[in-house]
Amino acid sequence: MSWLKVTRGDAPLVIGLPHTGTGLGDVAERFRSHWLARRDADWWVDRLYAVAAEMGATLVCTGVSRSVIDVNRDPSGASLYPGQVTTGLCPVETFDGEPLYADAEPDSDEIARRRALWFEPYHAALSAEIARLRASHPRVVLYDAHSIRSHIPRLFAGILPQFNIGTDGGSTCASELTSAVADICAASGLGHVVDGRFRGGWTTRHYGRPETGVHAIQMELAMRGYLDEPETPRAPDWPPEFDAERAAPLTAVLRDVIAACLAFARS
Repeated sequence: MSWLKVTRGDAPLVIGLPHTGTGLGDVAERFRSHWLARRDADWWVDRLYAVAAEMGATLVCTGVSRSVIDVNRDPSGASLYPGQVTTGLCPVETFDGEPLYADAEPDSDEIARRRALWFEPYHAALSAEIARLRASHPRVVLYDAHSIRSHIPRLFAGILPQFNIGTDGGSTCASELTSAVADICAASGLGHVVDGRFRGGWTTRHYGRPETGVHAIQMELAMRGYLDEPETPRAPDWPPEFDAERAAPLTAVLRDVIAACLAFARS
C-alpha cells in the first residue's frame, strides 16, 4: 500500500496524519477539479512534525486526499458536530461549499468501497502501532495532527487561534496531558483554545481511552503560522512550497509540545 506510510519509533507516542494526502486514487476523473479535490489538505503538516520521528515517535500518514475519503470521520457517516456545517466521510463539497463532483456523487456502495480500500487500512495501521507500543509502555499518547486555513466563514466565525487543542471535553486524555500541551501553547503568545470549534475528530474520540492507558489529543493548527493564506486560495499559486525558515517559530513550539507528550507518557 504505497499510499500508506508508517514510520516506526519506540517512544510511547503515535502521531496520526490523516489529511496530508493529495492522491485521488482511482476516482480522480470523477471530480470537477483536481485542484479543488486537493485544496483542503492539511498542507505540509508532515513536514512540521518530521522532528517527532527524530524524537522516537511513530508516524502514520495517508497519501490519499480527504476529498476521496476522510479517515477522520465517523465511518457510519454520523456527524461529529451536529448542528454545525462540516464535511462528511466522502465529502461532496469543499470547505467553502463548492461542489466537488460534476455528475453523480458517491452512493452507498461507492462509499463502502472507499472505506475498504483506504479507511480501514489506515485505522488498522494506527491500531497496530498503538497496540505495539502499549505492549511495552504503561501509557501511550495518540496525537492527531491537523491544520486548516485561519478564516473559513462557512465553517467557523472569525479567525482561529493558532493552536486548537481537542480532547472532546476532557474525555479522551488525562487533564495533565491537556494542561501540559495548553501551557506550552499559551507561553508561545500565538493564541490557543482547548475544545473550541475543533473538539477532536473521530480518531481522537475513538482511540482516546485513558482508563486503558491510551490518551488521545488533537491539534488543529491555523495555517497562517507557517504559510501565507490568501482570502480565497486560487490555483496554481496556492499553497506555497514549504518554507522551513518561515515555519521555524511554529516548529519550535511543536517540538516542545511533542516533548511534553513524551514526558507525560513516560511519567
